[in-house]
Amino acid sequence: MKVLVIEDDPSLREIICRSLEKERYVTEEAPDFQTALEKTADYTYDCILLDIMLPDGNGLDLLEELKKENKKENIIIISAKDSLEDKVTGLDMGADDYLTKPFGIMELVSRVKALLRRTAPKEQAQVYRCGDVELDDSRHAVTVGGEPCILTYKEYELLKFLLINQDIVVSREKIISHVWGFDYGGESRTVDMHVKTLRQKLGESGALIKTVRNVGYKLGK
Repeated sequence: MKVLVIEDDPSLREIICRSLEKERYVTEEAPDFQTALEKTADYTYDCILLDIMLPDGNGLDLLEELKKENKKENIIIISAKDSLEDKVTGLDMGADDYLTKPFGIMELVSRVKALLRRTAPKEQAQVYRCGDVELDDSRHAVTVGGEPCILTYKEYELLKFLLINQDIVVSREKIISHVWGFDYGGESRTVDMHVKTLRQKLGESGALIKTVRNVGYKLGK
């Protein structure tokens, strides 16, 4: 994740960046309003740390501009202005958090982590279906006609690959590459063997896996 640190104090800016980079964030710096304006015009950051007292402008104007453009950055104001009115103004304008100077660097890092964790997109459940075969990748579960179907790891990965490529013919070489890895040294009959056992475990629905002579396999109705 990339964080933009907008702060005119070079020593504080360096400490913040170094601390965030230790936590494996990528950082960029902006020492003034104009640099911040240029950087935010070209890129959408995961988080922006915004000092509002900049040498060539007011950080609140930048905040207003970002919100006007409906950009989705998470913004934490870092400012020496510590009155309740200042905090309310910043938060009402769309900032996600407000931290007054002086502050502990570890507190700042913790707030960045908490904000990014809170706003991270929720992982979508990946469910693949064909006929009465259903594979729920979030639960690593397969059902056939609503009944659990127990597969080995390789059978599961093979079925998932065929479902993702539903109605597309996939060669044995592609299956070996995806399911066993590029360095797998086995022969293509290994694929045929796993397809055979997978068909058996799927019962009547095993007929969904069709053999394409001299090419490979296709899953579809």
